[in-house]
Amino acid sequence: MITVGFPPQSGLTTLGVMPEQDPKDSLEAATQATRSLQGLSTEITARIPQLLEAMRSVGAGLELHSTLDRICETAAELTHSRYAAIGVVDEEGEGLSDFVTYGVPDEVAQEIGHRPDGHRGLLGALIHDPVPVRLADLTADPRFAGFPPGHPPMRTFLGVPIRVQGEIFGNLYLAEKDGGEFNDYDLHMVRVLATEAGIAIGNARLYEAARQRERWIDGSVAVTTALLSGGDADDALSVVAEQARRLADSAAGIVLLPTEDGGLEIVAVSADDPSSSLGVIIGPESPVAAKLLGGEPVFADDSADDPRMVTRLAQRYGPSMLLPLHSGGRVLGALATPRARGGRPFTEAERTLATQFASQAALALMMAEAQRDRERLAVYEDRDRIARDLHDLVIQRLFATGMMLESAQRRSVVPEVQTGVGRAVDELDVTIQEIRTAIFALQQEPAEAPSGLRTRVLREINMAAVPLGFKPSHRFLGPVDSLVGELTGKNLVAALREALSNAFRHAEASLIDVVVDATVTLPDGRDAVRLSVADDGVGIPEGGRRSGLRNLARRAESLGGASWFGPGIGEDGNGTTVVWEAPL
Repeated sequence: MITVGFPPQSGLTTLGVMPEQDPKDSLEAATQATRSLQGLSTEITARIPQLLEAMRSVGAGLELHSTLDRICETAAELTHSRYAAIGVVDEEGEGLSDFVTYGVPDEVAQEIGHRPDGHRGLLGALIHDPVPVRLADLTADPRFAGFPPGHPPMRTFLGVPIRVQGEIFGNLYLAEKDGGEFNDYDLHMVRVLATEAGIAIGNARLYEAARQRERWIDGSVAVTTALLSGGDADDALSVVAEQARRLADSAAGIVLLPTEDGGLEIVAVSADDPSSSLGVIIGPESPVAAKLLGGEPVFADDSADDPRMVTRLAQRYGPSMLLPLHSGGRVLGALATPRARGGRPFTEAERTLATQFASQAALALMMAEAQRDRERLAVYEDRDRIARDLHDLVIQRLFATGMMLESAQRRSVVPEVQTGVGRAVDELDVTIQEIRTAIFALQQEPAEAPSGLRTRVLREINMAAVPLGFKPSHRFLGPVDSLVGELTGKNLVAALREALSNAFRHAEASLIDVVVDATVTLPDGRDAVRLSVADDGVGIPEGGRRSGLRNLARRAESLGGASWFGPGIGEDGNGTTVVWEAPL
């Protein structure tokens, strides 16, 4: 049974045309319709307080997924239903991008596995024909395509579309009404609730969009700040990869640079296992490389099944964005942000924001490169000036001094004096040769020296200050630049970046203290460096996620070190202190 608009027993039809009949029958039908409407009005009036409370509950809060959860729960309570769900229609209007449920236990949901995609069955039909539907037995409907294994049994069904600003957002589904079938009153109450839900969802979407734009803008500022604070190119590319991964909520952030033969090589990775991806080359025959180097983005809903993805890395990932790093008509490389297999597809808004971020990152890379060129030019000019001064002033004076000594040697009649002056002239000749060698070295292009550990730590702290809203304090113990090796230093900087990111996302801290101590001795006698990041935030909740801390521990253990956490620096030990240490 499908009901749209007024119920059949109301005596009204959906066509607006009444067949000719006896006046007595017409009078009786009108009387029956009036009584039915009066009964409907009485029932609705009696349930208005409950409906108003439901509308108030739906409109509370601005986080989108929490809003959907509240709508499901409220609709189930309003209609005394055992199960409720909201299917969110995807941007193409062909399937479901999200499916929020109420009443289905977590263990049952895990047993069911894959959630409905809306491409077939009754849910798919409601996507293409979004009208209210009421069924006494949904399994008897010809559009029903069956339940997956483990799905709870359902018979009674009520579905109502949810519209946001006139456009279909999704459908609200209710099933298994306690005590019988869904009636007219349930239908009207749920339609009113769906209207309020559309308003609440619209507000939540606007709020989410604003927050999302704010995060991407903060990320762009952090990248620009980090790149323009100095440092080598490898560090700059790592910053771009790390920020892109965080902002896109992806499994990895990958930066690729052009190869001489027209392909792309992975040169910077932010992922749980970056070493397996570094150095992978996408050949020039790949359509992805051709598009990216031509300045066109590439989007894939599932990298593993996309024929354009020809590398072995593609088998690991699902939805992916590959964006050219181009600015001023020049393509510097590409940025990839893949999500895990089965992950949520990237929305149109996320694609737009990521494309803008890639353009901003490319501009920042160009500005950083130009800044390094200016600094390098200033060094060259100084070296050239010093070389000229050495040649025109110092060598000339030393040469003149040598000639005066030779003259004095010839006039002297004391053998010891002649011998001593001769040795002095020889030393001057050697000195002049050494200065000329130094002048030649100054006129050559200097080798690029990597940034010291202290500089890289300060760069991470300055970058974190943008999203945090304050600059963490810092201390260095011992000569960290000269003692800490390159491999340990790189891992320490990555650990610091992870710890500061966790503090920003979860700690809600107002104070963070960073200590790098290169005077530590491990129990086995080895010298080590210890990183401590302490905050005064909310601490780590019981049962909370530990993925970031596990990453820190794995990174330290791979070097023969360790990582742990403890109380913070707030009053009464509030907050968290993360400690990471590894041999020098």
